[in-house]
Amino acid sequence: MTLKEYKKKRKFKKTPEPPPSVAKKARTAMAKKIFVVQKHFARNLHYDFRLEMYGVLKSWAVPKGVPEKPGIKHLAVMVEDHPLEYANFSGVIPQGEYGAGLVEIWDKGTYEMVEATEKAYKIMMHGKILKGEYVLFNFKNDKNWLLFKTKI
Repeated sequence: MTLKEYKKKRKFKKTPEPPPSVAKKARTAMAKKIFVVQKHFARNLHYDFRLEMYGVLKSWAVPKGVPEKPGIKHLAVMVEDHPLEYANFSGVIPQGEYGAGLVEIWDKGTYEMVEATEKAYKIMMHGKILKGEYVLFNFKNDKNWLLFKTKI
């Protein structure tokens, strides 16, 4: 996915969400990448799990929230990429706009990619709440993934 879908769904004159910046931030491959989990009080409460990858925030909607203990698996539905600036966004998206409702930052930090394949990402999380190793596993080869904490 690209930011094209993100831009298409939003009217930036009506919503406080950040538009993608024109200038790309240069980040080294060795730098720890950022993650953010936003609690989103939209039509249905869910959590948006976002990982910095390829100059954007790869994003998943997690209806039941990010598991904090091993052994719990939650559905994570891949949604459109978001700009890196979205990692600092909290506020109210107005009624009538895509994703209307309150967005607040639930957790934020850095992560390291431990292993990446076409069907799975194993990541080490360094957040205030989320700490330890997590896996995002694409179980149907589409937008549906499982998110869980490992027992390490």
